[in-house]
Amino acid sequence: MKITDTSDLWWKSAVIYCLDVETYLDSDGDGIGDFTGLARRIDYLADLGVTCLWLMPFYPTPDRDDGYDISDFYGVDPRLGSHGDVVEVIRTAHDRGMRVIVDLVVNHTSDAHPWFVSARRSRNSPYRDFYVWRDEPPRHQQPTVFPGEEATVWELDERSGQYFQHVFYKHQPDLNIANPRVRDEIAKTIGFWLALGVNGFRIDAVPFLIEPPEGVDLGDPHELLRDIKRFLQRRVGDAALLGEVNLPFAEQLDFFGGPRGGELDLQFDFVSMQALYLSLARSDPAPLADALRSRPVIPSEATWANFVRNHDELTLDKLSDAEREEVFEAFAPDEAQRVYGRGITRRLPPMLAGDPRRVRMVYSLMFSLPGTPVLFYGEEIGMGENPEITGRQAVRTPMQWSDERNGGFSTAPPSRLVAPPPSDGYAPAHVNVRQQRTDDDSLLLFIRRLIGRYRASPEIGWGSLEILDHDAAGVLAHAVDSELGRMILLHNFTDAPVALRLDIGAQEEGTRLIDLDRPERVPVGAERRIDVELPAYGHRWLRVSPPGDTRIG
Repeated sequence: MKITDTSDLWWKSAVIYCLDVETYLDSDGDGIGDFTGLARRIDYLADLGVTCLWLMPFYPTPDRDDGYDISDFYGVDPRLGSHGDVVEVIRTAHDRGMRVIVDLVVNHTSDAHPWFVSARRSRNSPYRDFYVWRDEPPRHQQPTVFPGEEATVWELDERSGQYFQHVFYKHQPDLNIANPRVRDEIAKTIGFWLALGVNGFRIDAVPFLIEPPEGVDLGDPHELLRDIKRFLQRRVGDAALLGEVNLPFAEQLDFFGGPRGGELDLQFDFVSMQALYLSLARSDPAPLADALRSRPVIPSEATWANFVRNHDELTLDKLSDAEREEVFEAFAPDEAQRVYGRGITRRLPPMLAGDPRRVRMVYSLMFSLPGTPVLFYGEEIGMGENPEITGRQAVRTPMQWSDERNGGFSTAPPSRLVAPPPSDGYAPAHVNVRQQRTDDDSLLLFIRRLIGRYRASPEIGWGSLEILDHDAAGVLAHAVDSELGRMILLHNFTDAPVALRLDIGAQEEGTRLIDLDRPERVPVGAERRIDVELPAYGHRWLRVSPPGDTRIG
């Protein structure tokens, strides 16, 4: 793709930061974070270098699934604030150069949503066909998303005598996307939040969203995504769609819209993320290198969203049984740290035994891969999970701002907090923003510098990936290439220093390699090879600088 004006494709070089409003900052002392508190931290995020804020669900909810059980797609949970508070956060973020995307969760509603309340009253309800009903469950049922918590995806509604479908929890009945009225409501929801200033949406569980009810032929189910994308472009030309599509690469390509695009703009790279943890468990980058080599060529306007973990369990479902067990043994040896037979309920630093070298190597790698980096709140300071909380909620604890009571999150009594912070070595007394802001060697300042380096390296967001051959075990070497330039990125997965010789490819005589993290020029030999040393868990970012290049670093 010829790069001219990049502003309309801002997502290709963004830094996305995901947070849950209720766990970020409490402004009124009720123990629950709110939009007023978030507004007070927009400058912190801007200073960190964030360019896009992703807000997890903040809609009215019975809160039986961390807000993903929504009872009003147009509302704001009164615990968190009002529409005016949301608009103020969006305006403030825009003033600081940040875009805002919000969760779009329209595969299902809460069973407390007025549509479902009406639908279950009578088979003649005008909202009955908003949901999927059967007199008897199908003989062959799809597996539940939450094994061990739900035994089936069909639930009997005793009042009407029919079963309704719920791919997720039984209190989240599935919407019937075969119903044109449901599709119209999805469009209205999107249009409403766009009118309030949001810049796009993170779409939850996309494959489940576009799957029509059993026995209903809708033709190409991807037409729904194309409709959503066209609607977005008509309303706000540069709004983006970030999709949660945990599928093999070949199937993910379909959700970009195939080679021509026209559907999702970004997708999480679940395959490479899971391979990363296998590589970390083995101290061997080979599994990750194989995954990266298998990335398909995607539409030029689209990109991958690179991440280390998100708000759910750290899923390992794309690994083989033996590989998954290997990662479990390395990073979740206690059964209590595992969930659904496929995932880990821990954050990165505790999994890596708090080794700052390994933690920093992982984040350097994430920011160096072609695509857009996505941070989950608290990653920038190395927050840990609370092992006393079971399941996925263990990583959804309050943001740790200081070493004061409740980590500076709230002035409420600890018993009233939305969730308790960790009480171990990752407690706010040991891990918090205030301490790290004045520590030049802190993870917070490292991440800030890393973000600055990424934003000064547009090659990464716009470039193509090449895995480089070399002569050292334990090192991942890759290059990113675009018309903006070429970079070489090196990451050592081992606990020992290594020296390697690397062929950088055909380059003009007089080419230099500029180290972006130190005032150093790496000489290029006559055979276009370089000799580089890396410390244990070391990493280097090298920009290929041809003769006449006037860029600074």
